[in-house]
Formats: sequence, structure tokens, C-alpha cells
Amino acid sequence: MAIEVRDRPELDRFELLVDGLVAGHCDYQDTGSERALVHTEIYPRYEGQGYGKILVQAALDATRADGFQILPLCPMVHHFVESRPEYLALVPHWARERFGLPQ
Repeated sequence: MAIEVRDRPELDRFELLVDGLVAGHCDYQDTGSERALVHTEIYPRYEGQGYGKILVQAALDATRADGFQILPLCPMVHHFVESRPEYLALVPHWARERFGLPQ
């Protein structure tokens, strides 16, 4: 099974492909030095197989590589960041309290 995550900036989203088929996406909006991750969706056929974690981690890693901080508006992204302290540094200090994340 081939899994790929690709950035589709023309659509403002990352797409997860499984065997060449789009299995889900993570939508974003860039705002200066921050990228707001606003919605993540895994299509029903692919739910419950860990693809959400793969997609969110790849989106966060690509966002870091692009030099953005993140605003975890999407509940899936928020939970991922909250449960993995190594990604907390991507959230600006001013936003952590707003999102209920540790300082």
C-alpha cells in the first residue's frame, strides 16, 4: 500500500493519497507567519486505520519546514499537538492559552 501526503497550495490543503486515491485532506489558511489548520477529514472508507495521524503529522512537518507556526483550529490537529509535546513549539506563545495548550 503506497501512502503519500502532498501539499496542494492551489487548494490550500494537504491531501493524503492511498494507492494513488485521495483518502482525506487537511485544509489550511496562511496568515503571515502562521498557518491556521482549520479542518481535517478522512473519507469514510479510510477511517479507523491511522491515516488521520499520518496526514496531520505530515502537514505539521511540512508546515514547520515552510517556516510557519500553526494555529490548531481543527480538533484533530489540536489533539495531535496536545498529545505530542514536540509539536507544541509550532504554536505561538500568544495562541497557546487561547487553545488551552501548555505554555
